[in-house]
Amino acid sequence: MYSNFIENIKEVVKCYVSEKRFSHTLGVEKEAYSLGLIFMPEKAEKLQLTGVLHDITKDFKTEKQLELCKEYGINVDLDNLVPKLLHSKTGCEFAYRIFGEKVVDKEVYNGILYHTTGRENMTLFEALIYLADYIEETRTFEDCIKLRKYFYDSIKEAYSYEEKIEALRKTMVLSFDLTIKNLIDEGKRIDKDTINARNYFVSCKNVFKN
Repeated sequence: MYSNFIENIKEVVKCYVSEKRFSHTLGVEKEAYSLGLIFMPEKAEKLQLTGVLHDITKDFKTEKQLELCKEYGINVDLDNLVPKLLHSKTGCEFAYRIFGEKVVDKEVYNGILYHTTGRENMTLFEALIYLADYIEETRTFEDCIKLRKYFYDSIKEAYSYEEKIEALRKTMVLSFDLTIKNLIDEGKRIDKDTINARNYFVSCKNVFKN
């Protein structure tokens, strides 16, 4: 279904992002599809599509992001504003308004919305987009390399689907630990959704039942 128009959607996305951002977008597209083949092959192309769309407003300036928040009725806490998180909130709505519900359904919408912070009770689909964004092959940050190696080493040792899900759960915990540590070291605010997501994956062994 999605393979028929993903290339057309890429051409639209390319109009809104920088060359470097588009390279990352293609990396997430590829990684999301690969993760989909492991965990939910029936939705691999849908994950691929979401990877293409996930950063569509990332390169918009903060002023533009705030304008879109106002236009879309998105509540923003200006006293605790984290500009780099705005693109997740604006991106899902921006993509929805361009491509419509047949392309950006609830699953794709939420995949974009939570790809940066995560959230409590994340769906498997959301987690795969989040992870694809973190470990795609063009990412050269030390933590991204560390997480990518941890995940694929763990997957190699996982034979059953349940073992693969457990490897994913532990990878998600590590991802939030790395993110939170960096934010603490930099003296930056930690989004409550990230804290809730970390606690969820630590405490809940039966993840992705929703």
